[in-house]
Amino acid sequence: MTTTQRFATTCIHAGQQPDLLSGALMTPVYFTSTYIQEGLNQHRGYEYARTRNPTRDAVEGNLAALEGAEFGVAFASGLAATQAVLELLSSGDHLVLGDNVYGGTFRLVDKIMSRFGLTYTQVDTSDLAALRAAIQPHTKLVMLETPTNPMLGLTDIEAVRGLLKELGAPAILAVDNTFATPFNQRPLELGADLVFHSTTKYLNGHSDSIGGVVVTNSAELSERLHFIQNAAGAILSPMESWLVLRGTKTLHLRMERHNANALQIARWLEQRKDLKSVYYPGLESHPQHELAKRQMKGFSGIVSFDTGDAERTRRMAATFKIFALAESLGGVESLICHPVSMTHGSVPEGDRAKLGITDSLLRLSVGVEDVRDLIEDLEQALKA
Repeated sequence: MTTTQRFATTCIHAGQQPDLLSGALMTPVYFTSTYIQEGLNQHRGYEYARTRNPTRDAVEGNLAALEGAEFGVAFASGLAATQAVLELLSSGDHLVLGDNVYGGTFRLVDKIMSRFGLTYTQVDTSDLAALRAAIQPHTKLVMLETPTNPMLGLTDIEAVRGLLKELGAPAILAVDNTFATPFNQRPLELGADLVFHSTTKYLNGHSDSIGGVVVTNSAELSERLHFIQNAAGAILSPMESWLVLRGTKTLHLRMERHNANALQIARWLEQRKDLKSVYYPGLESHPQHELAKRQMKGFSGIVSFDTGDAERTRRMAATFKIFALAESLGGVESLICHPVSMTHGSVPEGDRAKLGITDSLLRLSVGVEDVRDLIEDLEQALKA
């Protein structure tokens, strides 16, 4: 569902209309497994709730519109959405995967999908020469994550599309836009074929829902994804769909605060002399800052930093008063994550070391609290 409305209006209205029965302004939660049919093959577009549900239809339309897409397909989790993208491939196909993708994505590819005849090459997708070398005649999918988790490296989406075109490669270009959100980055406009999200994160924004979505402007890819959704059954439930719709109504407001708070905290951390490194695309010191300014509207709410001392990092993790030590990200509340023991525990130790994911690295999901309180919490934890 495309729209000519501006982003904030799209957040609140796209994919939704007042309930035809009651006039209810908010989309109802349709708790039903089946729908009455007036006769054989005579129904109102709804036959069975795994195939279609009005609440899920609404969130699919809303999320598609936020990315400037025609079609959206919602799944039970971000990894279910990722798996659906991978299931567009067949045995013998080759996948090029970023070397710093979410640990769950790597685990899914390496431990499950590879058992069904998919082959893959991991590469630094920001390095176009390395990416060129990784693409093979049977490469059918290039999967990017930008910014990456947790090192916040960027890939030039437009340049990757240009490379695939130059090579005549028939590969689908899929971009995980979870970290950036459509508020900050629009991969379809930069040449992506598919964009996918863990809606659990910023799109929902309240740490009370698990979900995923894939959006596209390709009718053919949409049809195949809907077939996978129905055949495999990993659908987003009506309640989860409603929670995501509730979340996207404030996405534009939340992202403005996430962006501002994270930038201020990153600058504050960078000024300290007791940290080894700070990672945030909005910092002028970030090696891809110019690309970030060109490709992104804002730099989102994730900041990573390395204390250089694993024992100090372990002590710090237990001393925060506002930042909560927890998995996930993108909620209104601030979280702190230790990637080695949490999100990237399934990534081989040697691979983590090459990427800079050390025992002393922490990842902040900067929330929408008063940034002064967040900085004070970081100050006391660093002193501890």
